[in-house]
Amino acid sequence: MEFSPALRQATLITRYKRFLADVISAEGETLTIHCANTGAMTGCATPGDTVWYSTSDSSTRKYPHSWELSQTRAGHWISVNTLRTNALVREALQAGWVQALSGYQTLKAEVKYGSERSRIDFMLQAEGRVNCYIEVKSVTLLQQGKGYFPDAVTERGQKHLRELISAASEGHRAVLLFAVMHSGIEDVSPARHIDSRYAELLVQAQQQGVEVLAYKASLSHTGMQLRTSVAVKL
Repeated sequence: MEFSPALRQATLITRYKRFLADVISAEGETLTIHCANTGAMTGCATPGDTVWYSTSDSSTRKYPHSWELSQTRAGHWISVNTLRTNALVREALQAGWVQALSGYQTLKAEVKYGSERSRIDFMLQAEGRVNCYIEVKSVTLLQQGKGYFPDAVTERGQKHLRELISAASEGHRAVLLFAVMHSGIEDVSPARHIDSRYAELLVQAQQQGVEVLAYKASLSHTGMQLRTSVAVKL
């Protein structure tokens, strides 16, 4: 995935109201930009860090600029626009970069499924194979040199695990795919210190047939790719 038009650089002043951030552009102008990430963004939004933002040509947007990447003073790159994550995973699936999920003929997105009225991020299909349901989670929390998910209590994430367990019990292929969007993260673990119930459900899910994978994105201000498998440590 390439960023086109090119991203522009700024310095973060502060993030607020979840969806907004104030930055100082390279030209010295103070801008208010949109933040698509609704999570805690722990370690991803430190004042003084470098922000890379895109600009929409839509005349109807109140805030035309969107926060795409953070570049920390420790030298880490982080994709903070969660809307990009699924597009990156789709690209990787279609290109065959996620080898464990290759060989399917059809990819569908946002498919309704499950008893709790969920939508799966992707469903893969191929003649002679069971449907493969893939739930994608973006991982950006780095603490003490380790990557964790989630960064806040997530009842929605718990529901998604229950749905995957149910899909696996019905004979489908069920996959939880952690997309690591932080250059400093080398493996992924459930954040028991943040959401113990999610961690418990994740272990149960794997024991009951849900496949748990993690792939790390290469990140820069010019583009991103999801190609490198990393370990999941439960």
